[in-house]
Amino acid sequence: MPNTPAPARHRRRRRAALLATLATTTTALVATLLAWPGADRADAAPATFAHPGVVVSKGQLDFARDKVNAGAQPWKGAYDQMLASKYASLTRTAKPRATVECGSYSNPNYGCTDEREDAIAAYTDALAWYITRDDRYAKKSIELMDAWSATIKEHTNSNAPLQTGWAGSSWPKAAEIIKYTYAGGWANEGRFRTMLRDVYLPKVINGSNSNGNWELSMMEAAVSISVFLEDRTSYDKAMAKFRTRAAAYVYLASDGDLPKTVPSQNLDTKAKIVSYWQGQSTFVTGLTQETCRDFTHTGYGISAISHIAETSRIQGQDLYGTDVGQRLQQALGFQAKYELGEAPPSWLCGGSVTRGLGPVTEVGYNAMHTRLGNAMTNTQKLTEQNRPAGSNNLFVAWETLTHAENPN
Repeated sequence: MPNTPAPARHRRRRRAALLATLATTTTALVATLLAWPGADRADAAPATFAHPGVVVSKGQLDFARDKVNAGAQPWKGAYDQMLASKYASLTRTAKPRATVECGSYSNPNYGCTDEREDAIAAYTDALAWYITRDDRYAKKSIELMDAWSATIKEHTNSNAPLQTGWAGSSWPKAAEIIKYTYAGGWANEGRFRTMLRDVYLPKVINGSNSNGNWELSMMEAAVSISVFLEDRTSYDKAMAKFRTRAAAYVYLASDGDLPKTVPSQNLDTKAKIVSYWQGQSTFVTGLTQETCRDFTHTGYGISAISHIAETSRIQGQDLYGTDVGQRLQQALGFQAKYELGEAPPSWLCGGSVTRGLGPVTEVGYNAMHTRLGNAMTNTQKLTEQNRPAGSNNLFVAWETLTHAENPN
């Protein structure tokens, strides 16, 4: 028999059944996506990475460049400071090593200072290129990155994870600017990527149970490297470790009677926690795990928190609106008060603190005050007093230039 069309009412029923099946499938798919780890998290890797996207974005770079070209302060002064530094020298010669060996407090120091400073120099030259459009700076940045990617094989001795974290935080900042803004070519970019993936990332990605600034700096490097490599798996792993460590590094009253801890450290009694917090037994909002050690190491931790939060924001995942932003703001304010000279009470670090926070306030202050409008009186006073912020010669550099009053 010849085929005959089904009656209209049967076609309507089939269409209705098909639409119902489609709706069920769509609902199931949405549920699956929402159940996927990280789908509803502010720290999940983006579907598409933004570039340049490590601590500084193109919008931020353009803002800084416009201010410098207009002769506006504090940016012009910060730029002049950077260009006059040893890191911007066009006659700099890289000092790469196959094995960088760093013991406690860099003793022994076989290539430790050379590596960190060459990495900062590569970033400095990348910034100088962006602002001046002078090819010599881009080529010098590439020269430094190429020298190390052709040579280094490993980091060894007790400070190897921290050293890798420090240098591994600066290299991607340089690489992001060069790759995504310099049209002159970078023939050995692939080799540089291999260096980051094979030499740096494995040393930092699994974290550390040492003092908190170690793991925070290591996660900064891991997140930064993951952005340049566009490695979503490593990004998510590093961010998860960062969220746990940041919460365990800066105390908020909402945490309860005792600070949060990192499970792998087994800090399961108050006595263990107090010991880990440098003997401090009174916990107040803004106190950090290393406040009573000294402000310099505390500054390393605060800086790494701000850098990771800034990179995450550039990647479209806002951590400033989470506890990370609150911890950062409170840590800055608490430390700034005593850094400015206020005498600590007897219950804080036995009534004595070791100051020396370093040039670490600009990124967090800009995020929480300039962009979000939070009053940060002590942090503002300290930040403005210390401008232009230079480099700590480890992994922090030129943040007045890149982040002062930067709305982008």
